[in-house]
Amino acid sequence: MESLTPLKIGLENLKLFVNRSCSNLEPWQIISLTNHISLAGVWVWEFIFQEESLVDRSKKTVFKLAHKKYQPLLRKLKEIHTLQHYQNNGKNHHDIIEQVDQYLSFGDFNWKGGFVSGAVYNFNPELIKLLTEVYGRASYTNPLHPDVFPGVCKMEAEVVRISANLFHGSSDSCGTMTTGGTESILMACKAYRDYARAVKGIRKPEMVIPVTAHPAFDKGGSYFGIRVKRVPVDPETTTVDIQAVKKAISKRTIMLVGSAPNFPYGTMDDIEAIAALGVEYNIPVHVDACLGGFVIAFMNDAGYKLPRFDFSLPGVTSISADTHKAPQFCVSTDWPGGVYGSPTVNGSRAGGIIAACWATMMYFGLEGYVDATRKIVETTKYMEKRLRKMDGIFVFGTPATSVIALGSKEFHIYRLSDALSKRGWNLNPLQFPPGLHLCVTYMHTAEGIADRFISDVQEELAIIMKDPGKPVEGKFAMYGMSHSIPDRSIVGDFTRFFLDAMYYTPRN
Repeated sequence: MESLTPLKIGLENLKLFVNRSCSNLEPWQIISLTNHISLAGVWVWEFIFQEESLVDRSKKTVFKLAHKKYQPLLRKLKEIHTLQHYQNNGKNHHDIIEQVDQYLSFGDFNWKGGFVSGAVYNFNPELIKLLTEVYGRASYTNPLHPDVFPGVCKMEAEVVRISANLFHGSSDSCGTMTTGGTESILMACKAYRDYARAVKGIRKPEMVIPVTAHPAFDKGGSYFGIRVKRVPVDPETTTVDIQAVKKAISKRTIMLVGSAPNFPYGTMDDIEAIAALGVEYNIPVHVDACLGGFVIAFMNDAGYKLPRFDFSLPGVTSISADTHKAPQFCVSTDWPGGVYGSPTVNGSRAGGIIAACWATMMYFGLEGYVDATRKIVETTKYMEKRLRKMDGIFVFGTPATSVIALGSKEFHIYRLSDALSKRGWNLNPLQFPPGLHLCVTYMHTAEGIADRFISDVQEELAIIMKDPGKPVEGKFAMYGMSHSIPDRSIVGDFTRFFLDAMYYTPRN
């Protein structure tokens, strides 16, 4: 019972305080009050120290709140017939297409009208028709078997060579096509781990990355046993603190990372300075250009000068970029099934995707990409200029390509997210500190879309600023609550709950 002592002492001190402060009360009133305090203390003790921990009970409370928030969605899903068991007989062409169209119609956001941040980067009916036909022709191909499908391997090689040249790589530059930015980052982590082990004998590897770097680096650290050392960014520029990077380097560092640009704020780290550290300490530098790679590569030609960030810099040894978006190879020589080698995480890969990417690059050509980049960056800068003039909000840092991040010192910025969501806009919420961002795409360059966004922000700001202290309500209140929970494991569990809910199939 020794663990009760601090609580008992606290209660006794509180009783003493009551007795001293309430000298004008009758004795029976003081006795009644102190008894209530004692009972409250017992209740607090029993509430905290139960067989089920306070943390677990808090998590359940959060999940119950989340479940209530998602009840409307779950009810909507229950109204839709959901397949539970594999049918005996196959469906005909017409019925399958009809059901596909029905499924694709789900969702309330007008992404074709440019009301979504990122997600859909272009919707050109002519291009969609071309890609549909190309993918259909190559849908059965598998580059794991280059002797069977040499043509699709040729397409991949051409995409890689064109991309390497865009980023000023030499004739020795090489690369592979992956399923997306995350896999590209994973491949870089795997390659540098293996290289450091073989060449430098590093057995407990570390990577140094900005706090704004993509979570795929954490995934790579988890998968490949690399310690992730995150360093802060400058609060004003939102770019990585170079001195912090230098301080974090150790004899176990196998890679340095910079973003061009980062996802949260769309600002570009000082890649030149990071690359200089890479040269000084003989450490490879990876540039994550997954978000804006096929915008930033054309910005100089489009008339927008930027600091160097690619293979033109000594020290930069790898770049991940989405066309939309080494020792990394995995080889097994002693398998009974034969000698096996694959260039990425996947073994078998969808040749149709490679063909569609190749076809897209052929369709646009250099001038097409430069023109699209010019329109996207012009639209971004126009919107940024207008937003900076509005009272109550501010723009984080200086957007490098096509992402504009907003915050507020006057009100909770999630209120603006909620208000714009009700007007049909789908934006990305940020945290630490709270914010929101719009990833400008070619969809937003259509006539009237940028002005519509500016107008909607202005109108909602006018409403919000009438009562800036009002708390966040609706679904963004839950997001704001997760931001303020110090135990991040609770937030992690809630995220797992959300992911699990994506696979929900109601009982018919």
